[in-house]
Amino acid sequence: MVRLCYSGIVASSTLDPIFSPRSVAVIGASRDPSSLGHALLHNLLSAELQGPVYAVNPRAEFVHSLPCYPDVSAIPGPVDLAVVLVPRAGVVEVVEECAAKGVRGVVVISAGFAETGPEGAELEHQLRETVRAADMRMIGPNCMGVINTDPAVCLNATFAPVPATRGSIGFVSQSGALGVAILNVAARLGVGLTQFASMGNKADVSGNDLLEYWENDPDTHVIAMYLESFGNPRRFAEIAKRVAQAKPILIVKSGRTAAGARAASSHTGAMAGADVTISAFLEQCGILRARSIEELFDLARAFDRCPLPAGNRVAIVTNAGGPGIMATDACVDLGLEIAELSSATRQTLTDFLPAAASVANPVDMIASATPDDYHRTLATVLADDGVDMAMAIFVTPMVGSPMDIVTEISRAATAAGNHKPVLAVMMATEEFYREIHGRRDLPPVYAFPESAALALSHLERYAAWRRQPKESPPVFEVDDNRVEEILNRTSEGYLPPADALGVLDAYGIPAVDWRSAASAEEALELAAEIGYPVVLKAIAPELIHKSDVGAVALDLRNPEELGHALEGMDARLRRAGSPPEGYLLQKLARGGHEVIFGISTDPRFGPLLMFGLGGKYVEVFRDVRFAVTPLSPPEARNIIHGIRGFQLLEGVRGDAAADLDLLAEILLRLALLAERHPRIQELDINPFLACSGPSRSKALDVRIRIIGPDPG
Repeated sequence: MVRLCYSGIVASSTLDPIFSPRSVAVIGASRDPSSLGHALLHNLLSAELQGPVYAVNPRAEFVHSLPCYPDVSAIPGPVDLAVVLVPRAGVVEVVEECAAKGVRGVVVISAGFAETGPEGAELEHQLRETVRAADMRMIGPNCMGVINTDPAVCLNATFAPVPATRGSIGFVSQSGALGVAILNVAARLGVGLTQFASMGNKADVSGNDLLEYWENDPDTHVIAMYLESFGNPRRFAEIAKRVAQAKPILIVKSGRTAAGARAASSHTGAMAGADVTISAFLEQCGILRARSIEELFDLARAFDRCPLPAGNRVAIVTNAGGPGIMATDACVDLGLEIAELSSATRQTLTDFLPAAASVANPVDMIASATPDDYHRTLATVLADDGVDMAMAIFVTPMVGSPMDIVTEISRAATAAGNHKPVLAVMMATEEFYREIHGRRDLPPVYAFPESAALALSHLERYAAWRRQPKESPPVFEVDDNRVEEILNRTSEGYLPPADALGVLDAYGIPAVDWRSAASAEEALELAAEIGYPVVLKAIAPELIHKSDVGAVALDLRNPEELGHALEGMDARLRRAGSPPEGYLLQKLARGGHEVIFGISTDPRFGPLLMFGLGGKYVEVFRDVRFAVTPLSPPEARNIIHGIRGFQLLEGVRGDAAADLDLLAEILLRLALLAERHPRIQELDINPFLACSGPSRSKALDVRIRIIGPDPG
């Protein structure tokens, strides 16, 4: 069996027996109309598989008018795919019989495996070993099956009540129950699929396998996924980054709330919940995340039928002012720019639109707009070099046909020479939506401007990611031996401040001049070396957030002020039960912008980097961005530019701009540190004083928490 890809002919995939079988056996076919074995066999026959279907049931003579075989070995011809719906206890034996028969693919619908506990997990382990020993591929167990709408195959090996129609979206669902809902929503929205798979427990075939399968399928233009977990995030990222260069990947990932976030003592750990990690991970892979299945299909329709935009400037064409304003607000909120139409474009519009029309953007053609007005107006704004994409809005007036309008919108959108995406918003009746149901010759149609604006914003984000230069993470000259020596001084927990600052120095991250003192007397001596004014900080293992307990004194200008601060700090901390074990003296630094850098380690995804506006209110404002390692220079720059307060770093009201290149470089150095030294679990550089040049930019405080060495 051979499949085609964009580059020509490729070797057959190990998943072809599952998705393109020449024959299928249903093991567990049933005469009971309420059973899954009855529903699945019915779906297979209704889809008119282009090959024989065999029913296997030792206690039945016929099912659905098909003769039944007692077991798979009794089937006279070859079997490519076996769909297994027998009780859990018999699954391994049935799969062994399939292996002996020469079956190359199995879909195990049966449940009761790893999802039920240790006993089920052991059975699943046996099942996986059986499949792999026989060089078979398996989807499941605990799944709802697979679909391939290719007319040359016509496979519906699911028990879903609603079949899939032909389209260009490959969809995988980790949840079987949600898979039924996915097919229902796709049918309601008129969205067609190439293939569909419910993975279940992913004992063999995983989302990674399906990404690679659809990467080489010329009929699959968009890949959509519902996931509950990542089996191997690093491998997923490697595949997804490659696939997303050619095909958009859309994901709904469950578990968005903060309820699952682990407790952490660092600022980075406190703000880096599991969902933050996943969002950063997906963004770096070029994957677009939807909040719901319906939103995912809204995005999928746009990606399926529209070219990618060259920029973020959108033109809005409407026959009513209110929806135009709604569309404008939605676009701006999502980071799109309302295009400024050229004077030539506005003059052309003025020449044929009524005098009452508004030819600024949004273009309000007023309620009397005809289908021809829509076509001419949309064609005119699309020809404007300052427009990257367009939204055409129609509100049904007393007269006029929505179908005529959307036809003219489509004609303008698909005209020769137009390579800009166009989405239609049709505030029309249900009858109209029934009429266009499944029409792939029309542009994507949405009921409200907000949905169309969201789709446009995702088109723009994906296009920007595709345009982003692909660079490898840089390698800096750093002193890893010194870092290891420092880490080995502490078994686990927080490093002493002097050691934490030493790690920064070993990795070329600038810090303010400092000294470590064992006593108040030594602190007074060392302050003279640094030069006043100084900052005083108490040292003790339990002093994590020092400013909260009065363990920091700023702007001490002479020995008298320093001595007074030492006495007060010692007395205050002793009363609180945390007597200082020493002191850290730092040269006072002024000016610049306070930012934060951080590292927090996720047990599955590995190191997570954070950057944002810093200082003591960092957890109040939460103006931070996250990324996973490895980190490339463009990704580092995106993080810096992506915070809400980025304009502050550029310099406002006479303030000097921060050295943005230095900030990106520090992120890259921290990424390297986190990758090479996995004992570092949490790191906060807060605040880092970001100034206009590297000589003045300094880390003012750093905390590093480590775990014990890996015995392996």
